[in-house]
Amino acid sequence: MDIGILLPTGQAQWGGGDPRELIAFARRAERLGFSSLFVNDSLISPRIEALTMLAALASATEQVTLGTGALLPFLRRPVQVAQSVASIDLLSGGRLVVAVGAGFPGRFGRPFYALSEVPWERRFARLDETVSLWRALWAGERSYHGEILRFDDLPPATSPYRPDGPPIWLGGATPAALARTGRLYDGWLPYPPDPADYRAGLADVRLAATEAGRDGNDITPALFVTVRVGEDSVDEYARATYGLPAEELEKIQAVVSGTPAQVQRDLARYLAAGARHLVLRPAALDFPSLYDQLEQLAALIPALRAEVAAGLSA
Repeated sequence: MDIGILLPTGQAQWGGGDPRELIAFARRAERLGFSSLFVNDSLISPRIEALTMLAALASATEQVTLGTGALLPFLRRPVQVAQSVASIDLLSGGRLVVAVGAGFPGRFGRPFYALSEVPWERRFARLDETVSLWRALWAGERSYHGEILRFDDLPPATSPYRPDGPPIWLGGATPAALARTGRLYDGWLPYPPDPADYRAGLADVRLAATEAGRDGNDITPALFVTVRVGEDSVDEYARATYGLPAEELEKIQAVVSGTPAQVQRDLARYLAAGARHLVLRPAALDFPSLYDQLEQLAALIPALRAEVAAGLSA
């Protein structure tokens, strides 16, 4: 199994600190034994742009997987981002994973389609075709004809480190998203508040894969979860990041908090439900607190891995 950290690239997280400290934070996470570093992508608030951050990390780290959780392709032109993704895959030596999403309803998504001059309608089909276009470009295709995206005379594309390109995961847990994950994607990165929903969703993903002639066990079952170790609640973090109280955030996203034993117990419930790549988002709002959370989460890694090993041998 893998345990990773979502870097605090949003200005609300590093506050008045120096954003270049993110590089040192990432290196510390790698030394502490985390196996991946993820960045998110949004226009909700000021932040270090996702692909820029990953390009910086490609040379600043050595072994960790680098990922997006999740990249919003509609914010960028599809051919250009294929080149960017392939470039990061090359610069990192094939350590890239790209989780993608179509954005959220309401103020967390729809207005940004207008800013990007992309229609809100058929956004899921557009996302799937964008990923299909990337794969066609990386395979050396010189044209692409989808229902939405159509290109003739495509230029030669930058070839990624791996011939098929980096693994591409889908973020989403609606029935349609589960089916699309099983048919088209290499991994699944949701954030359901209830581990039982994770278990059921993973079963649906694997069923859809089987029906599409794929092996469902080849699809990476990941989880995005906000974590706070300690007695402080995540309310301040939730309000600073989303403008929502913690009790509202906990209704829509996986949030785990409490003593180390409580955090370990609640994360283990997701592992028992089938998650095998945890992307942990430390709920802290300045670098001293972020480093403290990083150290406390790292201390849980051996026990969480032992939970999986025990479950597999049972």
